[in-house]
Amino acid sequence: MSYIPEFTGSFTNLRYLDLSHSSFGGRIPPTLGYLLQLRYLDLGDNILWGEIPFQIGNLKHLEYLDIGGFYLSGKIPYQIGNLIKLQYLSLGSNTLLYRRNMENYASNCLSGAIPFRMGNLPLLHTLRLSGNFDIQVTDAKWLSTLHSLTILELSSLHNLSSSHQWLQSIRELIPNLSELRLINCDLLDNDVQSLFHSHSSNNFISLNILELSSNTLTSSTLQFLFNFSFHLQELDLSHSNIALPPYPCSNFPSLKGSIPNLQLKLPYRPSINLNSNRFEGKIPLFLLQASELLLSGNKFSDLFSFLCGNVTAASMATLDLSDNQIKEQFSDCWKSVNRLLFLDLSNNQLSGKIPNSMGTLVKLEALVLRNNSLMGELPSSLKKSKNLIMLDVSENILSGPIPSWVGESMQQLIILIMRGNHFSGNLPLHICYLKHIQLLDLSQNKFSEGIPTCLNNFTALSEKSINKTETQSRVHWYNTTYSEIYSFYSGTYYALHVTWTWKGVERIFKHPELLLQSIDLSCNKLTGEMPKEITYMVGLVSLNLSRNHLSGEIPSGIGNLSSLDFLDLSRNHLSGKIPSTLSNIDRLAMLDLSNNHLSGRIPWGRQLQTFDVSSFEGNVDLCGKPLEESCPGDETVTKSKGAEVDDEEDKSVLYGALYMSLGIGFFTGFWGLLGLLLLWQPWRMAYLRFLNILIDYLLLMVALNRVKCQSWLKD
Repeated sequence: MSYIPEFTGSFTNLRYLDLSHSSFGGRIPPTLGYLLQLRYLDLGDNILWGEIPFQIGNLKHLEYLDIGGFYLSGKIPYQIGNLIKLQYLSLGSNTLLYRRNMENYASNCLSGAIPFRMGNLPLLHTLRLSGNFDIQVTDAKWLSTLHSLTILELSSLHNLSSSHQWLQSIRELIPNLSELRLINCDLLDNDVQSLFHSHSSNNFISLNILELSSNTLTSSTLQFLFNFSFHLQELDLSHSNIALPPYPCSNFPSLKGSIPNLQLKLPYRPSINLNSNRFEGKIPLFLLQASELLLSGNKFSDLFSFLCGNVTAASMATLDLSDNQIKEQFSDCWKSVNRLLFLDLSNNQLSGKIPNSMGTLVKLEALVLRNNSLMGELPSSLKKSKNLIMLDVSENILSGPIPSWVGESMQQLIILIMRGNHFSGNLPLHICYLKHIQLLDLSQNKFSEGIPTCLNNFTALSEKSINKTETQSRVHWYNTTYSEIYSFYSGTYYALHVTWTWKGVERIFKHPELLLQSIDLSCNKLTGEMPKEITYMVGLVSLNLSRNHLSGEIPSGIGNLSSLDFLDLSRNHLSGKIPSTLSNIDRLAMLDLSNNHLSGRIPWGRQLQTFDVSSFEGNVDLCGKPLEESCPGDETVTKSKGAEVDDEEDKSVLYGALYMSLGIGFFTGFWGLLGLLLLWQPWRMAYLRFLNILIDYLLLMVALNRVKCQSWLKD
């Protein structure tokens, strides 16, 4: 972690400073207040802590200010009200990433009263505030003076519900807003309805984005908001604990708790996010009008009636129904949503075969069917989905070989996960056509025969850093549980969750961006030797070939994999010595070579002796640290080392005495002469006379030589 240097404030003519997404930590240096010509300052998406320095108020020309961080504390300095040219202001953790990960809001400690001088910003069009502010009755007057405001985001204002004046001020702003986000503010149904009740739908023409996530709402608010959703492009009510009331006098009278199919037209094809609520039953058909439909973490159980009706989803690009309770045969009606780019049906109870109509999703970029009960082979119609960059069919009952068209037709794949199925046969050579692949997980299947020698064709894994080509730059990792894929077609991102298995336990990488350079072929029936071509993939971070029937020696070039963090070759039939080059991999954090037929001494180095004994046990002929078994000749080596130590000790005593005598002699001679000159006047006078005579002699010799040279040149 690095810090924003204090000397940044010395660039007094600076007008634009963007330090966002740079992993800076520490406090914000007050010296930034010296940048009096600054127009743009972005410190967002860093790990800054401490108070916001009041010197920021000196930047009178500032038009854009973003200070986002999880650990900011203290009050908002009132001097920010001096920035009368400010148009954009963001204080706290308010980026898209952090809104998706709500537990991080607790770390933001901005507090106190919001200074009323923030009402002195007449040009402000965007205001994003996050913190545990003390909202008092008179605090909201400044908010109603921001007549240029079009974007308002307030996060984690837990007492917003108790302030009528704040809600009144927000209500007055709504007709002019294009984006309103009130996140994790403990709002109730009455609060939300009071914000919109006095307005007709015609007053919402400018409002495009409405987010009320992580509040405490019920289904009555849902129906109320849908009546005002004609012009919305994004509606986010996720993490709001919405459940349908069981009594018939409700606005939603269905006893089964399903959302009724409201007769609504959504001409702007909005993005609708209802993730992590308690909806159940059927999915209403009017939601097919959405361009992005996120229903993850509910209790929906019927997919067939949603897809197989007479309604076609002309614009739906994203459908997320993961973590629901869908217990039916995989529907064969995918022609109705043939414009899909992202489809996630993971963690349900879907059964049967993957239908052929999935092949109509020719624009599909991410297909996630993880953790269902799907069986049979992959349908050949999927080869039409040539734009796939992620395919995850793990934790099912799929069988048969890997079709050759996976490598021939899906050459844009970056992530291929087929873990935990019944796939069998050999690993086809066509898989080597996946030159962009960065995560390949074929573990826990029944693959046999050898590992293809063409794995070095994985271009992305043959480079130490991920090549930011047009295709590879589309996968972005943010934290240990969250990532996104970018779509060139729709210009949107889609959230992904990818896990990894280590020693039979599902884990998440400490640095998840490294997860995209991994191969896992463990728990199969692979035979033969480890191909030396594996050692050419210098970008590999994780390699797991454990629990197979591999034989032969570990390739001597294994040390070329200098980026390797995880290496598991356990429970095979590997023999021979451990290559000495393995000790050169400084980054190696997890190693397991146990239960093989390795022999000889464990190479000595900076790394291997630090691993636990369990990393090497089960190799009968293996010896050396950290194992307790000593190698033949270790006693002789120990004795010779002891003799060398004694010899070194003798030499050290001799050299010590020599250096000491030299020091004493220098001290005695130097101070003996200098002391006499300083303390005894006759010697001092004699020494000075000697110096005068010597200098006169030297000057005389120089003058004589100059005369001789001049006469020689004349002749």
